[in-house]
Amino acid sequence: MGLLPRSQGHSGGPGVASAGGGRLLAGEVVSVALVTGGGGGIGRATAVALARDGADVAIADLDSSLGEETARLVEAAGRRALFLRTDVADGAQVAACVDRVERQLGPITAFVNNAGIEGVVAPIHLYPDDVFDRLLQVNTKGVFLGLKHVLARMIPRGAGAVVNTASTSSIRGRAGLAGYVATKHAVLGLTRVAALDVAGTAIRVNAVLPGPVETRMIESLDEQARRSGGIRRAGAAGYGKPEDIADVIAFLLSDKAKHVNGAAWTVDSGTTIA
Repeated sequence: MGLLPRSQGHSGGPGVASAGGGRLLAGEVVSVALVTGGGGGIGRATAVALARDGADVAIADLDSSLGEETARLVEAAGRRALFLRTDVADGAQVAACVDRVERQLGPITAFVNNAGIEGVVAPIHLYPDDVFDRLLQVNTKGVFLGLKHVLARMIPRGAGAVVNTASTSSIRGRAGLAGYVATKHAVLGLTRVAALDVAGTAIRVNAVLPGPVETRMIESLDEQARRSGGIRRAGAAGYGKPEDIADVIAFLLSDKAKHVNGAAWTVDSGTTIA
């Protein structure tokens, strides 16, 4: 899908209120957000939330059908949308994606580094090598490449905000999830390194750590865990919704979080303290 036209009645002026109570921008330029893995779940909810907050949104995903559907939802919220089929594990594709977003929508001011896959549930001595390798490519290298190419654009401008989607598995172990846990630990490490690399600028890099959320990924892991004898576990409020995570991401991208850098925001209804 190409660029969708801006709907009437949305000026995109300064000070657009965000879901977190802040503003996505402070100036005369419309905020431009790039969301990877935007075809569904947390990515889609975030793309729509940012559009409602006044941002034009680019969606990167491998699934064209789902990505284009998200783009239509962004446009329905009154903003411009651009879907780009992108393999986040391919550096050339990521570079081309970032370049096209900036040429067609404008400078990226908000980046949601969200694409990820779950792998399989298996004890470490039986964990398939090829699955582990693919998780490293998507969940770790994909986040690295996103940071590399987006920050290369933000740093000369001296401004921008990034949120990496990590997981509560970034700070704890989970039996049977060697690939997922290892790669999500890496996402948190990359977040902290990037935050230090941009220290002294107006750029911020943070991570959100969702607990169990009602998405296709969690459904897949739950089914695998059920078959392997694993136990489902959710916090006091049960499984969250993608919109719960999107609201926190919107806050971290807003100027209400202008003093937040290198942080790991857990959104899990208390699962990590249970």
